[in-house]
Amino acid sequence: MNAPANDNAASATIAPAGNPRRRTALTAIAVAVLVIGGGYGIYYWMTGRHSEATDNAYVSANVVQITAQAGGTVTAIQADDTNYVKAGQLLVKLDPADSRVALDQAEAALAQTVRETRILFANNSTLQAQIDARAADATRAAADLSKAQDDVNRRQPLVQSGAVGKEEYEHATQGLASAKSAYTAAKSALDAAREQLNSNQSQTEGTSVADHPNVLRASARVREAWLAVQRAEVLAPVSGQVARRSVQVGQRVQAGVPLMSVVPLDSAWVDANFKEGQLARIRIGQPATLEADVYGKHVVFHGKVEGLGAGTGAAFSLLPAQNATGNWIKVVQRVPVRIALDPKEIAQNPLQVGLSMNVTVDVADESGRAISDTPRTAAQGAVASTNVFDSLQHDADAEVARIIASNGGGRAKAQASAAPQATSAPTAAASGAGDKLASADGGIKHHKHHKQS
Repeated sequence: MNAPANDNAASATIAPAGNPRRRTALTAIAVAVLVIGGGYGIYYWMTGRHSEATDNAYVSANVVQITAQAGGTVTAIQADDTNYVKAGQLLVKLDPADSRVALDQAEAALAQTVRETRILFANNSTLQAQIDARAADATRAAADLSKAQDDVNRRQPLVQSGAVGKEEYEHATQGLASAKSAYTAAKSALDAAREQLNSNQSQTEGTSVADHPNVLRASARVREAWLAVQRAEVLAPVSGQVARRSVQVGQRVQAGVPLMSVVPLDSAWVDANFKEGQLARIRIGQPATLEADVYGKHVVFHGKVEGLGAGTGAAFSLLPAQNATGNWIKVVQRVPVRIALDPKEIAQNPLQVGLSMNVTVDVADESGRAISDTPRTAAQGAVASTNVFDSLQHDADAEVARIIASNGGGRAKAQASAAPQATSAPTAAASGAGDKLASADGGIKHHKHHKQS
């Protein structure tokens, strides 16, 4: 009967002894919570409130699509996926047989055109010689006409007195008619020669063989065919890693068909998709620290905000949201923010396109702009450029110059500076012959009128 009473008494004695330990534990927990909360509060006040972070960020880079610039059959592939290529390196080779035939035809046509154009320039001298000859014939015909007219004028008064026979007078009259016909024919021949020279000069005046429109048209065709031959070799426009190769040997490709891609990983950047509530303090130029999942926390990348997107990802998606429908659910939107990376850090720790990143932007300095409002200047240079294809046009011009020079176009071009004087001199000579002819014609008419009076 006394045992339960003793147990209750023992329990009452032990219970008060356990309460201090519980209170101590609770107190320690409360202090720890206060310390952690206070530390976080200090961290937030000093650092946390000056940063915005997101793990919705991925590596991006320019994916340069390699396409055929001319049609042809693929005969060789010089680069494959994962290979590194340099700018100007041969990637794909096409069969150039068809384009070489077209080039041979264009070069032959240019050579023929140069020779025909040289004939046009040479004809100016030939036609001038013809004008001089026609002018001499016309002068001689005018002298014969003047003599015949004098013979008629002398015999006409003597016919009435019988000193000159009628038959002799008729012979003199017929000679005058023949002289007039010869004079008219010589004058017409001179006018025709002048017109022919003017017509030929209209095709050569103010130009040279190399600059003649016919030669320029044929030269353009040679350049086109030359470029087609050179484009049978597909070159890498930039340096980078080869990806997405789809071309195969023996495949017949057309101009513009994608063959592969080249990704310059040394100029990669990060697209960080921040929530719309995080964008209020993000500005262009703010520094950022980044961590890649592939390297972990022991590798930290440094960059800066290069710009904010013009809209949310949903607004530019293939199927944008239709928010005007009846059933609408609010979804927090995200805007892509481009983070430029340090090229030296990328070289030490390469990043592939699509890798996940953790981005933290220091927003303490809010002096920058939220959206860019200044155009890109010439001093900043192009966003992307290549000079791999510049030599093609230069080589085509050199080939055209070689063909023109080998067919005499160079010598004719040296004579082009004298062309205006050479063309003006024949015109003056022709004009002088015409003046002589006109004066002779006027003298005949004046002499005839004097005799009649």
